[in-house]
Amino acid sequence: MASRRYTAWGIAIRKPDKTGRPGKVVRSVPRKPRPLLWSPIARLILASNLAGLVILIAGALVLNEVRASLVNARKASLEEMSRLISSFITDNATTDQSALNIEEVIRQLTAMPLTRTTRVIVHAPDAEMVADTRLIKDVIDQSGLPDIKEPSAVERAWLDTVRTIQRTFETVSATGRQPIAEARTLPEEVQLALNGDPVFSERFNDMADRVLSVTMPIEKVRRVVGALTVETSDVSDIIGAERAALLPLIIVAVLVSLITATLLTLGIARPLRRLAIASDRVTMGAAQRLNLGKLHDRKDEIGDLARAMEGMTVSLYDRIQENERFAADVAHELKNPLTSIRSAVETSQAISDPALKEKMSNVIARDVIRLDRLISDISNLSRLEAEIVREKLVRVDIGRLLEDIVSIYRDTVRENDARVVLNIADKANHDVLGREGPLGQVIRNLIENARSFSPPNGEVTVTLSSGRNTRGPVIRMIVEDQGPGIPPDKLEKIFQRFYTDRPAGTKFGNNSGLGLSIVRQITDTHRGSVWAENRMTDGQVSGARFVVELPPAPLDL
Repeated sequence: MASRRYTAWGIAIRKPDKTGRPGKVVRSVPRKPRPLLWSPIARLILASNLAGLVILIAGALVLNEVRASLVNARKASLEEMSRLISSFITDNATTDQSALNIEEVIRQLTAMPLTRTTRVIVHAPDAEMVADTRLIKDVIDQSGLPDIKEPSAVERAWLDTVRTIQRTFETVSATGRQPIAEARTLPEEVQLALNGDPVFSERFNDMADRVLSVTMPIEKVRRVVGALTVETSDVSDIIGAERAALLPLIIVAVLVSLITATLLTLGIARPLRRLAIASDRVTMGAAQRLNLGKLHDRKDEIGDLARAMEGMTVSLYDRIQENERFAADVAHELKNPLTSIRSAVETSQAISDPALKEKMSNVIARDVIRLDRLISDISNLSRLEAEIVREKLVRVDIGRLLEDIVSIYRDTVRENDARVVLNIADKANHDVLGREGPLGQVIRNLIENARSFSPPNGEVTVTLSSGRNTRGPVIRMIVEDQGPGIPPDKLEKIFQRFYTDRPAGTKFGNNSGLGLSIVRQITDTHRGSVWAENRMTDGQVSGARFVVELPPAPLDL
């Protein structure tokens, strides 16, 4: 059963298959973070916050246009009404001496059909008010009053709310809104009109109503005989209608805000809460791995986080299992020589033959050497893991590192030891991004392994070159020996911890079975790969070959 692969940010991870066995580790190319402007969640948050504002702005702009159109139309109608009334008074309420006939003016104004919100005022040339339709048409409307009843609590609350909103609108309108027209008092309008200029302005009248006012001069034979003011207080009704028209937009904006807030809660807050709860279950030991369901399939940052957290828990679980297996393997490997030592000690105590005692002593000495080698390799492996986590990546020249290590083997070679030969195939740049100490450990372990399998006075060849694989350019190291080769079914198994397959004649205790496992671990942390194969000559196995490929360091680093 093939294992399912999950890749966190630049980390090679694996998830066990349905049988519970860990699948093959697959290394991935680190993914670049999403640009902020292309982030689905960032776009969602931005759109959610702007949606209600856009609706309000659009509504305000539309209503401002409507309001301005209504006011301009009202201004035009007032000007036209003022001209008509002024002409009418000039024709019917002036004397031959070019003066106002006050009684006729009052009679004509009384006969005019005017709306409740329209007021006409006539001033004499000295600015004195001589006629006012509000006074000459002072009629009290008589109608039956409804029965008095105590308002309910809901009605009182609604009335208080309406009053509060009205006071708020009036305050804002009075302090922050631009006036519809230039604000002037009635005497100022009259004075300008008596000078021959028509005036359009906005003001509050003595009834505290906002009014639009047009004052026109009354002229006869090019002489100003008075001033006529026509004002209307229906501007408040226009503003009220504007507010009433804005109310649906406000309701829509509020609904959009509530909907977007709900979507944000369901799309972001709720998944994050699920992630937190699942993480707590793992922390408390209620679950071994995160089970995030559909969150894993999301195509935004929430999905990235879910997959990263799943990969993290899988990696941690695999690491725990690896540590448990490693502890069991260490106990097993240490127990074997200790059992042998114990048996040899008990045997030497029970016999008196000097030759047998010397043989048991040699067994104890070899097992002590084996224990020492095991403990040293285990200590090196533990220290290596700490170094990999702690040390920073730097530019390492593999060519120089190989020359230094090979020169040490060349200078310290003993009789019958295999010679180490370095061959640098090209003069290209062989820099990699890594840690010099662990990379040197890889080279030494491969050379030591090749020398242990080489015949006396044999040769170990180390070749360095540049090449390419399916993932791009690589720096390739090849270590070859002249030993018996590797059985085909053991080409992958030799990289397991504590696996040893010593050739005949190899000194006992020199192999702990951790060298190639360390090589694989270091290579994986450097985003490289390592594998083993057999050298073939004329169809026959002529030795083993180990190939290490590492990605080159970026040129701009």
